[in-house]
Amino acid sequence: MNCISLKRMENSMKSFGHEYNNMRKILVVYYSLEGNTKMIAKEIAGYLGADEEEIRPLKEIGTGFSKYFWGSSQVLMKKKPEIHSLQFNPENYDTIIIGTPVWAWTYAPPIATFLSKTNLKGKNVAFFSCHGGQNGKTFQNFKDETSESRIIGEIDFFEPLTKNKEDSLLRVKKWCDELLANL
Repeated sequence: MNCISLKRMENSMKSFGHEYNNMRKILVVYYSLEGNTKMIAKEIAGYLGADEEEIRPLKEIGTGFSKYFWGSSQVLMKKKPEIHSLQFNPENYDTIIIGTPVWAWTYAPPIATFLSKTNLKGKNVAFFSCHGGQNGKTFQNFKDETSESRIIGEIDFFEPLTKNKEDSLLRVKKWCDELLANL
């Protein structure tokens, strides 16, 4: 089923007073420091008609070059920073799509906190990442943390805000159609 069909179904359901998202509840959860992951998350959520949850640490790591140092050290020391309360309860969703920037070849520490506090057992789970170099072991680490979930997809984006915006947005749409086919 493509997005146009889903939008027609959603519009039809809305005309009867129902939301399509109540039939197949999808949540896009992400952390973004520089805006790349946020841009992709918003595109995915908009395309799928999903709810969107931005993970926000209680204390951000800073700006400039120090963010790379502190971010990498948090990853290497396996830190799990405290995060703000979530607006949406992931337990109320069938499908969770998780997005992260890549830090030290894996997902960012605020996502580690989310994963450690959230029961994803039996859920459909998909992952996306944004990076300026390599994806490293990001997806393998995601899979290790969500081994009791049904993995339905993964995709990475190279600097989507500055280098490949149009291509990235096209890839988002294609990937979303693939995810829907896997549900």
